Amino acid sequence: MTTPPESYLAGLATGATTRARCWRVTRRDGAVLGFTDHDRPLTFGGVDYEPGAALVASDAAATLGLSADDQEIAGALSSDAITESDLLRGLYDGAEVSVFDVDWTDPAARATLAEYVMGEVERTDATFRGELRSRASALDTKAGRHITNLCDASLGDGRCGVDVTGAPFMRTGVVASAAGLTIEAAEIQDAEAGFFDRGALIWTGGANAGASSVVRLHSRGAGAGVLHLWRAPPYAPQVGDTFEVRAGCPKSWDSCVVKFSNGANFRGFPHVPSEQFAVAFAEPGAAGQDGETGNPQPAPPPQVYGETMQ
Repeated sequence: MTTPPESYLAGLATGATTRARCWRVTRRDGAVLGFTDHDRPLTFGGVDYEPGAALVASDAAATLGLSADDQEIAGALSSDAITESDLLRGLYDGAEVSVFDVDWTDPAARATLAEYVMGEVERTDATFRGELRSRASALDTKAGRHITNLCDASLGDGRCGVDVTGAPFMRTGVVASAAGLTIEAAEIQDAEAGFFDRGALIWTGGANAGASSVVRLHSRGAGAGVLHLWRAPPYAPQVGDTFEVRAGCPKSWDSCVVKFSNGANFRGFPHVPSEQFAVAFAEPGAAGQDGETGNPQPAPPPQVYGETMQ
């Protein structure tokens, strides 16, 4: 809780019950919404706080240290406030939530009670429930790199360096047919099967515009490429919906070198023994136990283990 102004403290000293709780929600797309449990709209800080959203907050749990303080917030879905469409598109995932205690007779007399980040949001019929996590919870996470033979960069980020926003690693398409988690598009028919495995599909047209999906499997059909998605998008894909799909990366040394020609930026350790190897018994004369022979991975260029390996 921040230090409140004198006017707020003076109001508390009177014993008057002119207090209201307000929530300011800043979504991932930058939209700011205000809600209050008061029976009339309140305005402060350039935000209008509207009643009637039926928001209900649970008791807040506060702890010492960096453990996550948490709270839950629940409410009803409505067309002019928190909509089902926005929830399905993930606009509230990671949203910033500020909680205020306000004197409704003088909104300038207010105190900031807490700052949260929206965690998991669940929908049930016409209601929603969201988990609020304190900002300190971000510090209660493990940091550092894991020593593994897989790359720990994300495809296309600064550590990877591959541009996946254009050819040959990005294609645009139009849904020619859709059934469940499977869509077909003629525009990707010539792509090698598996090229888009684990790739990102961003919807650019239709009811899912702005949402993204992950490709589980990419195969080739008769006259069209076939994409099988991991999870259903917010709305069932329809014929004519447009999208762009980006190549996927299995994080292996082979794919980095062969598929992306990016071995110099590989962020893994391809010759590190696997967990199975570490606990296996040595056998006299068996290959692959001297750190050199029998290694199925191709030898990386010297610079991979030099100054480019970060």
